[in-house]
Amino acid sequence: MTKISNIRNFSIVAHIDHGKSTLADRLIQITGGLSAREMKQQVLDSMELERERGITIKAQTVRLDYTHTDGEKYVLNLIDTPGHVDFAYEVNRSLAAVEGSLLVVDASQGVEAQTLANVYQAIDNDHDIVSILNKVDLPAAEPDRIRQQIEDVIGLDASEAVEISAKTGLGIEDVLVAIVEKLPPPEGDVDAPLKAMLVDSWYDQYLGVVVLVRIIDGELKKGQKIKLIATNATYLVDQVGVFRPTIEYTGKLGPGEIGFFTGAIKQVADTRVGDTVTDDKRPCEQALPGFKPAQPVVFAGFFPVDAAQFEDLREGMARLRLNDASFEFEMETSAALGFGFRCGFLGLLHLEIIRERIEREFNVDLITTAPSVIYEVYMSNGDKIELHNPADMPDVVKIDHMEEPWISATILVPDEYLGSVLKLCEDRRGRQKELTYAGSRAMLVYELPLNEVVFDFYDRLKSVTRGYASFDYHMIGYEQGDLVKMSILVNAEPVDALSIIVHRGRAEQRGRGMCEKLKDLIPRHLFKIPVQAAIGGKIIARETIAAMRKDVTAKCYGGDISRKRKLLDKQKEGKKKMRQFGQVNIPQDAFISALKMDEN
Repeated sequence: MTKISNIRNFSIVAHIDHGKSTLADRLIQITGGLSAREMKQQVLDSMELERERGITIKAQTVRLDYTHTDGEKYVLNLIDTPGHVDFAYEVNRSLAAVEGSLLVVDASQGVEAQTLANVYQAIDNDHDIVSILNKVDLPAAEPDRIRQQIEDVIGLDASEAVEISAKTGLGIEDVLVAIVEKLPPPEGDVDAPLKAMLVDSWYDQYLGVVVLVRIIDGELKKGQKIKLIATNATYLVDQVGVFRPTIEYTGKLGPGEIGFFTGAIKQVADTRVGDTVTDDKRPCEQALPGFKPAQPVVFAGFFPVDAAQFEDLREGMARLRLNDASFEFEMETSAALGFGFRCGFLGLLHLEIIRERIEREFNVDLITTAPSVIYEVYMSNGDKIELHNPADMPDVVKIDHMEEPWISATILVPDEYLGSVLKLCEDRRGRQKELTYAGSRAMLVYELPLNEVVFDFYDRLKSVTRGYASFDYHMIGYEQGDLVKMSILVNAEPVDALSIIVHRGRAEQRGRGMCEKLKDLIPRHLFKIPVQAAIGGKIIARETIAAMRKDVTAKCYGGDISRKRKLLDKQKEGKKKMRQFGQVNIPQDAFISALKMDEN
């Protein structure tokens, strides 16, 4: 067993695309974790979607052996974390399991919004931080300017920042030396009762649930009977081992080590992240503080395009839930779309990833309804209800007031795009909190209502800044707002799948946009169809789809005008009757297009 003073546990934090996974590849390669034949790009990104999009979604862990220049052998436990704001909970729990962090900053782009968010999380966890400037081989790299920027913006001493190029392998040895010399070893008592933190768990079809743990005190051995404190369940440990990234069974883990165990656990929901694992007969005195469970903030409905695929969709979602405890769903029905599910996500990227995985891994074509957030509705009788779906909104007469979630957003943007970003935030009912400068870039802090952000704020932000802005947010709580439910009526019938909750000030603009869109999307029928947006009984926008007209006077040639009149009047009567009883068929693709928010 390795001496505890020779163990180093660390994670890599950075903004999206600053080179975390590539650096992890180089570290694995140089310490001989994988042979040259097994090596591939982004080794730790095992999901097909991660490799394709070039982002990390699940935090991955690997154990490396390193011999220092003085001949000492060290064990390095590395956790590669996601950089994207939607997966911040993955970052948070990974940081709690280690003592130090490598902060990777792109030497050409500098500090971005996500860099700040992740670094502050590392500082909150009392980490020692080693700064690393990546991509110094690029012609646009300015390591000296970026060093200064790290000191100015984050307040970390970057004078000894290691300059590397993870792509070419330049300076990787220096990173290993810095890890050993600057990061602290873990602390722990081998003779104390077993106390381990549950960092992650996932389902493997051969091993069952695999549980990733960080041992704090004591030892975890094969054949031991353990207890999970939060659920009070006991299991017999079947296998114990580590990832190098391939599985290696070690039989036991000691204090400070990060590894995994399996033990006939049926489902991932039984293992809560942040839970304390202890010995059943000799439990530890005090459990670890644990984490707040990941709270979904965005809700959307998933419906199969073909109703026959409903069972496939249900099975697919249950299987995804096995591996992603932050994803929630419940069944719902809609008059327009049939049977489907109401799902909760951590953000729009999370929604997109789940949707793509369902379509890809289970071959189900999906319709996604407009994303909405959780509103808190206070009733006149003093009750409070949470509203996930606009269609469930209670009668307005019974509502005292409604509250909506607000976020605090940090936006970093080059100077020349500042005006358009300020306008975008003001349009979305934002409140400016601060505006500071870091070199030539402005750092904005805005408070915004979340429902204005979930639709297309991120896309708009990227387009008005040509992709140069970076954006990060966290929830700050609920505030009362003047919110109304806007229904869409087609031929005087409400279409539940298109109803949304909006701020009264934006309702007319949103309603007009929706009606104009539907006018182009719904095919013409033999009678006139009104498309209306309404708040309660008040119509706020209307478009009319003109009727197709059959030429009933074709057989009249010559003769008296009254013959034609008679036929036209007869047609008019027929149309009137049709408008009363006629069914309007709204094609599925019209729904999909209407739910993609208006671009203007």
